[in-house]
Amino acid sequence: MKIYNSKKIIFYIFIVFISLILVGLVGAIIRLINIPAIFITVFIIGGLIYTKKIDRFKKILKPIFKNKKEEKLLDLSLISKKEAAGKSLKTIDQLIMLINDKVKAKALMDEKNRVSLELDRGDIILVVFGIGSSGKTSLIRALLKRIVGKVSPEMGSTKAQETYRLKLKGLKRGIKIIDTPGILEAGERGREREKNALIEARKSDLMLVVIEGDLRSTETRTIRTLSKLGKRLLLVLNKIDLRGENEEKRLIEILNSRCCDFIESKDIICTSASPQTIAIPGEKPYQPEPEVSSLIRRLANILHEEGEELIADNILLQCSNLGKEGKRLLVKQRSQSAKKCIDKYGWLSSGVLILTPLPVIDMIAAAAVNAQMVIEIAKIYGVEITKEKAKNLAFSVGKILATMGLVKGGVSLISSTLSLSLPTLVVSKVIQGVSVSWLTRVAGASFITYFQQDQNWGDGGIQEVVEYHYNLNKRDEYFKSFIRRAYERVIDPLVEKKFKKLPPRSRPPRGEDSLDL
Repeated sequence: MKIYNSKKIIFYIFIVFISLILVGLVGAIIRLINIPAIFITVFIIGGLIYTKKIDRFKKILKPIFKNKKEEKLLDLSLISKKEAAGKSLKTIDQLIMLINDKVKAKALMDEKNRVSLELDRGDIILVVFGIGSSGKTSLIRALLKRIVGKVSPEMGSTKAQETYRLKLKGLKRGIKIIDTPGILEAGERGREREKNALIEARKSDLMLVVIEGDLRSTETRTIRTLSKLGKRLLLVLNKIDLRGENEEKRLIEILNSRCCDFIESKDIICTSASPQTIAIPGEKPYQPEPEVSSLIRRLANILHEEGEELIADNILLQCSNLGKEGKRLLVKQRSQSAKKCIDKYGWLSSGVLILTPLPVIDMIAAAAVNAQMVIEIAKIYGVEITKEKAKNLAFSVGKILATMGLVKGGVSLISSTLSLSLPTLVVSKVIQGVSVSWLTRVAGASFITYFQQDQNWGDGGIQEVVEYHYNLNKRDEYFKSFIRRAYERVIDPLVEKKFKKLPPRSRPPRGEDSLDL
């Protein structure tokens, strides 16, 4: 435990106090507190500092100066994190109630229940990864001091994850070791195993990656990806018995340079999990003991000093990720429902306008969107608004569409697309109706953004939002999809009503229906 500056001050005051006592003792001996006695005392203390013997006093006195308040603060920190995790889980319950997809809701609930149990678990979770045949399983064997798993010189000997328990002396908690299938293995199965291994990594308190030499760029990227999960990561350089001391130092330097931005140098550890046998002429080959003591010491040190904090951080992180997933599902669900609502009102407005053509000025008002649609979109996002507010919002968007020339631009775009392929008798009606439907999509998408941002237009204001969705819906893939649906919903029925036989006309190629706004 680090000694803060305030504690250092107290420590040196204590030393001064001891010094004065020494001065008194020396003075008592010579029956007089005089300058020589003070000089002698200062000389003694200076000598202790110079020879660094004073550090021994620090170790002796450390328990005296151990700040109980610091321990209390740590306990309070852990309690607050667990409380925060508990609140986060309650929020997830509320999200689950809003998700309509029962399968996804159940999967989220199952994961939430698993994380809930994590709050009271005992063991620290250590997930072990290995690259190639780096000796990952052999390392676990050496730690456990018993034969577990399957060891092979070939890659992919670990087909599925295995779980073991390790108890280190002096630690209250045990260590739950999860041996994962090797990462960066070839083929579809290899990629699938790696995907599953990463899922397990998200549940870990501590991660350990075993390698046998220098890292390739792909391996460095994979380890960097693991580090971004927000977990403590150890890098173990195994098989050091196969190389000399100089080669080992060179590799450590290389690994430090490659990983310095996401792994501390002290967390790069050398081991020899399964040393090669040494041939002895005329005798039985000698099998050296595994050398994993440096790893055990590092694990014990980390878990002793940070174990409780690692668990608390992990649980809080899992709760946060679970909450993000719940919000993502809800955002997707709401977005799909809102787009269906916009689609409904868009074609409804289109049909009304075809039956009763309006002057351009009134068409602009129609493009501002029915206030009822705004109310329905708000309801989808859990917002209750008055009809008056809905009208004001609709008017605001309609005003922007008009003043920025987007209505005229939209009509011009629709007109140039449809004029050449339609009979003259229906052109004007169709262009008005389809234009209003398209502009309704632009306005509706703007409202989705507004409600997604908690009834806020953002830093750029309403103008930026409307312009963004106008340009988005002009994109070729979105516009062609809209025109194709316009033929199906509006144009074909109208032409069929006017003509018994349809004249030949061009139309956009068929593709997937799109409600993208």
